[in-house]
Amino acid sequence: MENRFKRVMVTGGAGYVGSSLIPKLLAAGYEVSNLDLYLYGDIFAHLADNPALTQTKGDLRNPADVKRALAGCDAVIHLACISNDPSFDLDPNLGKSINFDCFRPLVKASKDAGVKRFIYASSSSVYGIKNDPEVTEELALLPLTDYSKFKAMCEDVLEQEREPGFVAVTIRPATVCGYAPRLRLDLTVNILTNLAINNGRITVFGGEQLRPNIHVEDMTDLYLLLLQTENSQIDGKIWNAGYHNLKVRAIAEMVRERVGPAVEIVVTPTDDHRSYHVSSEKIHRELGFVAKRTVSDAIVDLKDAFAAGKVPNSMTDDRYYNIKRMQSVHLR
Repeated sequence: MENRFKRVMVTGGAGYVGSSLIPKLLAAGYEVSNLDLYLYGDIFAHLADNPALTQTKGDLRNPADVKRALAGCDAVIHLACISNDPSFDLDPNLGKSINFDCFRPLVKASKDAGVKRFIYASSSSVYGIKNDPEVTEELALLPLTDYSKFKAMCEDVLEQEREPGFVAVTIRPATVCGYAPRLRLDLTVNILTNLAINNGRITVFGGEQLRPNIHVEDMTDLYLLLLQTENSQIDGKIWNAGYHNLKVRAIAEMVRERVGPAVEIVVTPTDDHRSYHVSSEKIHRELGFVAKRTVSDAIVDLKDAFAAGKVPNSMTDDRYYNIKRMQSVHLR
């Protein structure tokens, strides 16, 4: 099928999800423009000679950088943000400046540049803590933190800016897991797998909290699907995107099952009782999207990457840990 778009700008494409997404976009025949601070290194050094990839080392908060990266683009996938609550809490003003203050200017600049489709990565955390057995898109948003509050506010901004000829769609991803070239080891499944392999011991805080998960390969497959789908099917839509809702203790048991029976699991009390469980039935019903890869697959993929030497110094190198890297480079 011929691509609907020629040139896609990805914001934050040198991050965890982007490092999996951009090679897929290139393989699918898209030209790609990546706007990123490249905090985690030259992720795409091996693609430097690819004429279809333009890399802009720049700041989302700088209108000149945004304009340069948008040149010639007809679609945007907006991934860039200060990710998750702990990273945001490190410097709330920084988080607001990146996650919210520059969002409307980015959307307006996209329209000015001739972008026809804008795909926004929100978060399933916008629901807050729900007792409903299935957290669907119809439930009220009750964001509990600044991170999730600004994610929800950006959804509202995007809906306000949506207009004929400018198609907008919002995805609320579950917690991403599995191996990607710019790996994060500060997310539940990835944390536990790293500890099991390199420490032989997993510490679980609480363990009864539910966490929704989605494999990074499924997440990036979805973004490609959103580029290929007809306008009428996605314009103005908001969808959850996840697969397994699992208790943290159950994830730890799965890790031990895949890594080896000698792995010790230690359960300790916690004050963090945040529990998220989302339904992805709507995106299945309306778009036909179903995640294909399990949390167990993610654990095996990570195990294989460690065995292949793709994750050196995983316990100490700050490139795998968002907060540590933000602190080391004094991000402002």
